[in-house]
Amino acid sequence: MVDVANSTNTGLSAGDPTRFLVNDLCALLETYLEPEQIRRVERAYLFSAQAHQGQKRLTGEPYIYHPLAVAQTMAEMRMDADSIIAGILHDVIEDTPTAKEQLVIEFGQDVADLVDGVSKLTHLTSESRAEAQAENFRKMMLAMVNDLRVIMVKLADRLHNMRTLRIMPPEKRRRIARETLEIYAPIALRLGMNTLRVELEQLGFEALYPNRYRMLDNAVKRSRGNRKELLQKIEATITGRLQAAGIESRVFGREKSLYSIYRKMRQKRLSFKEVFDVFAMRMIVKDVDTCYRALGVIHNLYKPVPGRFKDYIAIPKANGYQSLHTVLFGPHGIPIEAQIRTEEMDRVAQVGIAAHWLYKTGDNSSIKAQTRAHQWLKDVLEIQQSAGNSQEFLEGVKADLFPDEVFVFTPAGEIRQLPRGATAVDYAYSVHSDVGNTCVAVKIDRRLAPLSTVLQSGQTVEVITAPSARPNPTWLNFVVTAKARANIRHFLKNQQHEEAIRLGQRLLGRALASYDLDIGSIDKTQIGSLLKDIGLDSFEALLKDIGLGNRMAQLVARRLVDSGDKPLTSERASAAGMPLAILGTEGMVVSFAKCCHPIPGDPIVGLMSAGRGLVIHRDACHNVTPHRDKLDKWIQVFWSQEPVGEFTTGIRVQSANQRGVLAALASKISDEGSNIENVSFEERDGITTTITFLLTVNSRRHLARIMRVIRSTPEVYRVQRTRG
Repeated sequence: MVDVANSTNTGLSAGDPTRFLVNDLCALLETYLEPEQIRRVERAYLFSAQAHQGQKRLTGEPYIYHPLAVAQTMAEMRMDADSIIAGILHDVIEDTPTAKEQLVIEFGQDVADLVDGVSKLTHLTSESRAEAQAENFRKMMLAMVNDLRVIMVKLADRLHNMRTLRIMPPEKRRRIARETLEIYAPIALRLGMNTLRVELEQLGFEALYPNRYRMLDNAVKRSRGNRKELLQKIEATITGRLQAAGIESRVFGREKSLYSIYRKMRQKRLSFKEVFDVFAMRMIVKDVDTCYRALGVIHNLYKPVPGRFKDYIAIPKANGYQSLHTVLFGPHGIPIEAQIRTEEMDRVAQVGIAAHWLYKTGDNSSIKAQTRAHQWLKDVLEIQQSAGNSQEFLEGVKADLFPDEVFVFTPAGEIRQLPRGATAVDYAYSVHSDVGNTCVAVKIDRRLAPLSTVLQSGQTVEVITAPSARPNPTWLNFVVTAKARANIRHFLKNQQHEEAIRLGQRLLGRALASYDLDIGSIDKTQIGSLLKDIGLDSFEALLKDIGLGNRMAQLVARRLVDSGDKPLTSERASAAGMPLAILGTEGMVVSFAKCCHPIPGDPIVGLMSAGRGLVIHRDACHNVTPHRDKLDKWIQVFWSQEPVGEFTTGIRVQSANQRGVLAALASKISDEGSNIENVSFEERDGITTTITFLLTVNSRRHLARIMRVIRSTPEVYRVQRTRG
């Protein structure tokens, strides 16, 4: 074992308390690691002490205290030697001149990769602290995908930082505490590391809400004395009944953490007494069969509360947690929350995925925990591949860190876990991204249901797909899983990119036609020179900018044919080729103005809008007037001979104020093949009312037919199309 007193190269005196920390760490490691592995840990300590020589923490202690504390936490979780070494070295790349290559030489590639995964991006240029933090988180999560031990080191690092957080300025203390509660504690929960998670939550709660923490702590201390005797009585009663049934067990009461009490009070709007009056008991038995036998015994002892039994042994939680949960009517009607599990399940419940590195064989619980963690990380990787930037990725992962699950079945009878509130679209993406992207309908318990249907546990879900189907932007309004949201956004961005290029090509071709040219006839050197001048790296990027309305096609055409800086005349603008035909299938870069709701058959004009592309207005729209003299934004358009799709428009109906009129009108509109998107009312007096319908039609003829049918209704006095 290393003796710091005799280590002259560490810069630490013989009386330094670090000596005892190192000896304590090695003594703990001796209980489960081989001597050769412990010697590697000792060497890592000497290396780290030398690298951090002269550095101090804000507490005034030598910096080496911190990595030793991190390693101690990891040793308490019985992590492997490489993880312990990475914990000791986790700051040497970030805070000292040590290079990753040096760690590879000294301690091997695995240790170097672990340390690098935990290290922040030190040369990151970002616009804000939030962006830098998101980018650091993204890097750490991607490293975690390759090796789960990265997050073990980071969680242990965060735990010690939280234990010493009082020294920080108040603003920084609150920021770190909030980050801990929003990101790191939920990650620990996701990985089943309950002991570490509870302490992170407790420390974060105390730092973020010190007054609430203090008041709740005092309330718990005042109430604890009154509970102690009753808790002991319940323990003794349950233990005696289990022994009488021949079941060996450990029975003990457990107290809810302050943060758990606080969160339950807020979420369920309960008083402190209502939360704290629930007694929590845990029973540890020898095997799975005995778990169910013990459940029967305590259900005979105390009556169960209907609907409050959960079998997490048959259907484990996403983090691998297994246990039987039940709520009982205890003595004097006091609720008792009871958990029944085996020793293995209890160990996995406390350290979660960390159990795998010590118990690698013969332990289904830790293997299942690791499998589930890797499945979650595969989803994390897919989220990052689809995310537009680091902050979007961070928000996506945060959304996935609170898995209050529902369990649904596939048509083949397999169980799938989804977060509470998940919809049929979330389910489709959980099966596969391609299934989500092409889903058109869903059957829930063999009945057709809307894609926005929120799923309930026990339902059987079948997704119906079509090769030509595409994600709908409205799905973003109801999906809850990060994987679904990231995939939809990714697809829509790509779709907008492709559609913008196609529209840009049409607009530029139209502008070049006024010079009797087409895109293919433009010299590539001219295109290259223009791209260099405006700072774009490809012709596609230029076409996309034109399609999105960020650049005017006429101005680009003038630059390409080298016409100098002559002003754009109305003759030149109007001569810029034939008007564009609007089919209705152009996609996201051609939109229809909500101020006037143009439909096929209306005289229309097009205005280029930066970032949106081409916006179609009715020619008589009052919003068009201010742009009449802006020739560079003006696009001549007309409806195609055979427009495709449905278009939104509005009608205003003045009718008698009678019961059943709305239902009759809605039925007639539906019979004419139109869908009502919105209805609003304006009551003129007690006799008449004005109803405004926003509905879909495919042409002016279709609209005229609907209005004719509505006029034939006896209660209707007047019907007209809205003007915006």
